Parts: sequence; C-alpha cells; structure tokens
Amino acid sequence: MAVLTIRNVPEEVRELLTRAAKRSGQSLQAYLLAVLEREARFSRNAELADMEPVGGGLLSMDEIVDAVRAARGEAPGGDGRAGVA
Repeated sequence: MAVLTIRNVPEEVRELLTRAAKRSGQSLQAYLLAVLEREARFSRNAELADMEPVGGGLLSMDEIVDAVRAARGEAPGGDGRAGVA
C-alpha cells in the first residue's frame, strides 16, 4: 500500500475531520481512507460519463424496456407478467 502525506492542513480542517471521524466511529486514518476511496470511485464514474455511447447514440425508452425484458426472458412489448394466469 502507498503512504500519503498531506502537509499544511489548517488546524480547523483537521479538527473538523477528527470530529467527523469520531461521529462515524472511526479513527481519523480510517475516515480519511474512506473519503479518498469514495472520491476515487466518483472520479472513475466521471471518466465513464465522458465516454462516447456504444452503438452510435442513445436508446429510446422502448428500446431499453425491450432489452430489460429480453434479459429477463420475457417477450418484447409484454406486460411483464410472464407466466401469470
């Protein structure tokens, strides 16, 4: 694992982070690691949002519904109640 050092953190910021860690029942290190992990996931999501759509464009709602139904093994355009008598 890598080691990070953050210098020149204002005392007020450190105190606020320490209080937030205590409220969540974590050490400051565990709390900050969780914050960094969450931020890393968000940055990955932002990268995905910038990607071009596959297939040349957006799908209509009907196309999305049909794809979900197909994945479930239902007939396209059905009422979603497959096997209900």
